[in-house]
Amino acid sequence: MKQFNNISTIIFDLGGVLCDLDIDRCIMNFKQLGLENFEHYLNNFGQSGFFMQLEKGLINDDEFRSEVRKLTSKSLTNEQINDAWNSFLVGIPTEKLDIILELRKKFRIIMLSNTNIIHFPNTVARFFNYNGKKLTDFFDKCYLSYEMKMAKPDAEIFLKLLEDEQVQANQCLFLDDGAKNINQAQMLGLQTYLVVPNENLSFLLNNETWQ
Repeated sequence: MKQFNNISTIIFDLGGVLCDLDIDRCIMNFKQLGLENFEHYLNNFGQSGFFMQLEKGLINDDEFRSEVRKLTSKSLTNEQINDAWNSFLVGIPTEKLDIILELRKKFRIIMLSNTNIIHFPNTVARFFNYNGKKLTDFFDKCYLSYEMKMAKPDAEIFLKLLEDEQVQANQCLFLDDGAKNINQAQMLGLQTYLVVPNENLSFLLNNETWQ
C-alpha cells in the first residue's frame, strides 16, 4: 500500500482524477460540427494550439469560439461549440465527493487544475451541487490555470501554489493523472500519486495510508 509521510495539504487535479472524461465523445461531437482534424488539438497526451491558449487564459471564450469557427464551413452557435466542448466532462462519482469531505476534516484540500473559462463553471454547476454542498465546501482553495495564466507541467504553477499556501513541498500530496505533471511535482519535492482512469480513491481514507 502507498504511504505518505507528514502530509498537511492534499492537492487534487480535477479532470481525470475527480471528474471522469470522455475524449472520444468530445472529438466525435466536434467532428459533427465540421472539425475534421480535431485530434490535432485534443488527444490523450494533452492540448495544443488555441485549446492550450484557452487553458492558460491567453484567449477568452469568445476568441476560442472564433478559432473553432475558422476550422469548419458550418455556421455554429456559441451553444453548439460550448456543448461540444463540455461533452468532454462526464461527471464526478459521488463517492469521490464524499472522500474529499471526509479528508477535509484532517487536511487542507486544494484543487490544481488545467482548465478553462468554459469547462470550469460548467463543472461547478453540474457536479459540485451535492447534498446541499457547494464548491467551497470541498476545497479550501482552487488554483486554476486560466486564472493564473500558467499551466501544468510548468514548474511555475507549482511554485506559485506553494508560495501562496506557505507550505513546504514535502508536506503536500499531489494527485494527478498526467505523468509529466507528476514528474514535475516530484522534482520540486512534493509527494505524489499517479491516478489511473476511473480509479477508486478510497485508500485515502485508510489510516495506514498516512504516517
